[in-house]
Amino acid sequence: MLALDSCQFELLSGEVHALMGENGAGKSTMMKILTGVYQKDAGTVTYKGEVVELTTPKAAQDAGISMIHQELNLAPDLTIAQNIFIGREPRRKFRLILDEKALEEQVNQLFARMGVQMDPSTLVADLTVAKQQMVEIAKALSYNADVLVMDEPTAALSETEIDDLFRMIKQLRNSGVGIVYISHRMDEIKRITDRITVMRDGQYINTVMTEDVSTQDIISMMVGRQIYDTSEPEASQGAQETVLEVKELSQSRLLKDINFKLNKGEILGFAGLVGAGRTELARAIFGADRIQSGEIHVHGQPVKLRGPHDAVRHGIGYLSEDRKRFGCVVDLDVKSNVTIAAYRKYVNPLGWMRTGKIRKQAEEMVQRLKVKTPHIDQEVRFLSGGNQQKVVIGKWLTRDCDVLIFDEPTRGIDVGAKSEIYKLLNDLAAQGKSIIMISSELPEILRMSHRILVMCEGRITGELDYSEATQEKIMELATARM
Repeated sequence: MLALDSCQFELLSGEVHALMGENGAGKSTMMKILTGVYQKDAGTVTYKGEVVELTTPKAAQDAGISMIHQELNLAPDLTIAQNIFIGREPRRKFRLILDEKALEEQVNQLFARMGVQMDPSTLVADLTVAKQQMVEIAKALSYNADVLVMDEPTAALSETEIDDLFRMIKQLRNSGVGIVYISHRMDEIKRITDRITVMRDGQYINTVMTEDVSTQDIISMMVGRQIYDTSEPEASQGAQETVLEVKELSQSRLLKDINFKLNKGEILGFAGLVGAGRTELARAIFGADRIQSGEIHVHGQPVKLRGPHDAVRHGIGYLSEDRKRFGCVVDLDVKSNVTIAAYRKYVNPLGWMRTGKIRKQAEEMVQRLKVKTPHIDQEVRFLSGGNQQKVVIGKWLTRDCDVLIFDEPTRGIDVGAKSEIYKLLNDLAAQGKSIIMISSELPEILRMSHRILVMCEGRITGELDYSEATQEKIMELATARM
């Protein structure tokens, strides 16, 4: 199975070119070849009219090709200026003393080019994610980059921050920089890009002008199959059985007097703006953060959650929004990740692991969730983001939890994988699983939830049934301070 098979891609000076495809389509592999991280087995890379061999990331940077990764790579305890020119700082007095004034002047020149205003002496730890991203872009441009690859640059940004980023991208485009823009957000692609190249299963599909193609056309090229879709979720049938109940839950940092019930077979959506407290609530229910006061009941019985191990023991599973840090062990293989939450099931009375049962369970889960992996012994870090997410879901399905908390389940995932996860969530609810879904995408919340709870500044400000919910009503509650 080839990661890339006879692929092609062309980037013009002064254009924003979208590279699209499902997770596992080969986008990242192609860009890692372009930036010297991976070496190609065949084919050529032509840059500025000449065939080049980019054997290391430094060789690519020296040539003027830089990549901004989705996971930012900055030193939080250093200043903005120190991060941008780390290892290349201007010096004086026989190069023994750092020339702070010259360093800040160089950074200010970069910021002027980008149309950004920040103090170069500010510690990176004190910056928002959006401003940290600006520092990463400035760092790339400091190598005199003519080609800039952006991988899901808006994944953690607010609408205002996205507007600021787009203004800067347009400014860079006008100055002649060629930008490869990788994103799964269709509205962004239509708004900011000039051309679109689509890949599928490691192969080149087509390149089109953005203005000449519809969203549905792009999706069809990406997936090559019928996308699962659903209308509004089916209403619960018969008497409602409460599986999880939260009473007067408070946490000193943010959460105040949280009350709600989660019913069997229900998808309960949590909406709100960034910082509303949704993730903090999820972590409190999972025992990852201590609560100050209040009660949590599972199947009508109060439970004490001193840590995630207690939550798992009571049948609660949590899929963190940061799957690489808290969802899976990226250096372990697929089979280990799928069975890690239920490992006791696979230990015999003598303490030996039942490797045959582990392999069988992993194979079944990979097939059930359609995880794209060459084999179950593949390390998870080599899988695409969407397939990593499926592995995390597989872990909690193997554990057979009654309550599943999905925090931003489709962040950074392509339209095809999103569709599969939507279908999986509905199937789980139909099987009687109870699901809490936290999402910043209002269409996703409206599409998937039986009920919607809206949070603002650590409190629940309203509840909406799916039949009455609209984006306008949600936003009104999301900005309603109590």
